[in-house]
Amino acid sequence: MSLLSVNGLSVKFRQRHQDLVALHDVSFSLDRGERIAIVGESGAGKSVLGYALVNLLMKPGFIDAGSVQFDGRELTKLSPKQWQGIRGKKIAMIFQDPMVTLNPVLTIGAQMIEAIRSHTRIAYKDARKLAIEKLAHVRISAPSQRFDQYPHELSGGMRQRVIIAIALLLNPEIIIADEPTTALDVTIQAEILQLLKQICADNGVALILITHDFGVVSRIAERTFVMYAGRIVEQGPTLEIINDPQHPYTQGLLNALPQMALPGQRLNQIKGNMPPLNDQPSGCAFHPRCPYAEERCRQNPPGFVYSGVSTVACYVVEDMLSEFSQHDGDDSYE
Repeated sequence: MSLLSVNGLSVKFRQRHQDLVALHDVSFSLDRGERIAIVGESGAGKSVLGYALVNLLMKPGFIDAGSVQFDGRELTKLSPKQWQGIRGKKIAMIFQDPMVTLNPVLTIGAQMIEAIRSHTRIAYKDARKLAIEKLAHVRISAPSQRFDQYPHELSGGMRQRVIIAIALLLNPEIIIADEPTTALDVTIQAEILQLLKQICADNGVALILITHDFGVVSRIAERTFVMYAGRIVEQGPTLEIINDPQHPYTQGLLNALPQMALPGQRLNQIKGNMPPLNDQPSGCAFHPRCPYAEERCRQNPPGFVYSGVSTVACYVVEDMLSEFSQHDGDDSYE
């Protein structure tokens, strides 16, 4: 049984005249110790998915339909009190900006102690020892000294390590990392990613990495889910998706990477923008930006088809696979 199983998850934001759909029928699973990535542009629904998994959707957002099961336990039906035993303890979340996550008027140690004692009955001395051990675990130098410092006294990379240490305090089984390296320079970014990967491997922790950067994904995730306008449009092993992307949107994301352009050449980009929630296209949401769009793409959303070891929601890919299958079974073709 999967550690986390998400089936048909839909999220809406209640408005006066209509409910806006932010997630459409999202389904995926996560095994123990597995590392997956959710990839897409801003507005694709990645962070909404992360918040929905740990019941942190702010009103007017709400889960409209679907199931989220953790170790066989349905999470969408839990009361706020029941969530206290899950969020932070079993499923931890790392947010994008540590300066927003950390309280600027409390020391690092005070915030770590608060996180520990909100879930367990433990003496201050033991909680302090645990906090310093976790700071050392994420390779923070002089952890006893950092324990008594304030967030503004630490560098950006150091603050992000503190956030990871806080996430590890109660030995969670899943970490959800929402753009954990966006605010960091490239060198520090690589260090944080390697740290996350190593911690998950050493402790058997599963990871859901939310990001827009395929360069980040290639370093850490075993499987990747590509999202567009609140839907998963492609999913499969990370290396397979990077080396042989099937969906036109996935191809566009990879072609937009800086290394795909020659020196002095303009960077590639996907024409158009992510559609807003109040103006979602009919059919396949990507069709206004897709160079291969057909009339049927404008009518109905495509279902998933298997393409090798990946699954893709695209009519064009479906046609190519169908044509290949017919030729493969036609003796005259040989």
